Amino acid sequence: MVALNVLQTINALLDVGFVGHLNQESLTAYGAATPVNFTLFTLAISIAVGTTALVSRAFGAQQVEEFRMAAKQAVSIGLLVGVALGLLAMVLTRPLAGPLLPDGASAAVPYFANYLFVFAFSLPATVVIQTLAASLRGIGDTKSPMAISGIQIVLHICLNFIFIFPQHNLPGGMVLPGFGLGLTGSALALTVSGWLAAIGYLAYSGKTPLTEVWKFVRPTWHWFARLMRISLPAALMGMLRVLSFGLFQVILTKSAEGAIAVPAMRPGFAIESIMFMPPFAMSAAAAALVGQSLGMKRPDRAEHLGWVAGHMGAIITVCLSIPVFIFAPQIAGVLIEGKPEVVAETARLLRFLAVTEIGFAYAMVMLGAMQGAGDTVRPLWITVVSLWGARVPLTWLLVHGWASMPIFGPMIGTGFGTTGAWIAMSFTQLLQGGLSIMAFKQGKWKTTKV
Repeated sequence: MVALNVLQTINALLDVGFVGHLNQESLTAYGAATPVNFTLFTLAISIAVGTTALVSRAFGAQQVEEFRMAAKQAVSIGLLVGVALGLLAMVLTRPLAGPLLPDGASAAVPYFANYLFVFAFSLPATVVIQTLAASLRGIGDTKSPMAISGIQIVLHICLNFIFIFPQHNLPGGMVLPGFGLGLTGSALALTVSGWLAAIGYLAYSGKTPLTEVWKFVRPTWHWFARLMRISLPAALMGMLRVLSFGLFQVILTKSAEGAIAVPAMRPGFAIESIMFMPPFAMSAAAAALVGQSLGMKRPDRAEHLGWVAGHMGAIITVCLSIPVFIFAPQIAGVLIEGKPEVVAETARLLRFLAVTEIGFAYAMVMLGAMQGAGDTVRPLWITVVSLWGARVPLTWLLVHGWASMPIFGPMIGTGFGTTGAWIAMSFTQLLQGGLSIMAFKQGKWKTTKV
């Protein structure tokens, strides 16, 4: 899991690096599309949360037919969900451009719309990939997803070169093919590599204990209800997380530095993934192991593995956060070419995040462990409190100041601009981590029925 997420981190950084060499309009559109991408991707992978819980619990209890049917139903239901999400993305491309793009960035609208339209075609493949990877993790196989997704990442990188940039003449008379599609080519590379990976997952899974998972089965209400009971709170949690991020971005666009801050977010969060991808991997592993342990009727084993994963994720995050903090300007400069103001803002964002990334690490792992047990309600409430109860109002307050909030009447205060936004994000990372640790320690997730 860690190896796969390292590959995904490298892929995300290269993706940003490719787009960072395009014009300012492309980079602005790419940054503005971030909350939309995250929302759709989060909804797509929410099916995987329920899949892991059902498959791992049945696998731990040695109920073979149960975990096989859980995987088949998840793939069939997930494929339908992916198609619906793709259609939704196509419908919303133009309406979302206005509120998400900074004021005066009308030239970025066609880049934004074309990117999201092509990205929409990747969503059914994404759901298939995530549900099958979750099923394989549920039966203890993390090496196969690493291999298949690793091939997908390499293919994605190669297709980025071909689709984004025009043809290049190399020394010795060699020619590197290229279509010069710019930002749209980035979405096309993701879509093509995603569908090839989905086919690979379907073909391979039939050779595992999951058997013929590639055969589409008619979704039944029984399995749909079981899957949605776990996945819907996870989907709602993901939506609230991303919508809060979208509102965070809207607040930034209304600030004086919005034209610089919005383009800085996408490369900033891509670089941040260096710090949080290892605990993200620990979260997925913990989810599978906690589910298996509860299937074995060993809640003590489940709790122990959850804490081990949490502490390991935190230690790794601290080790990675230190060099990111020190070399933030240099790292940002590699990914963003010819835009010194964006580089400087990206570096400031990274340094604020690096200080509190340990809180985010604990939050990811402990929430993942509880979701593996089938408990997605407590993680939902933690998200509501930390993001909507704290991050959104705190961001507005710190960006625009006391005087901008009508409820404070004549009180005078000056906002801190983008610095206030980065402070709010960092503080709420710590808050989310603390709440997640408390919820996991209470242990109510051990009695969750799936």
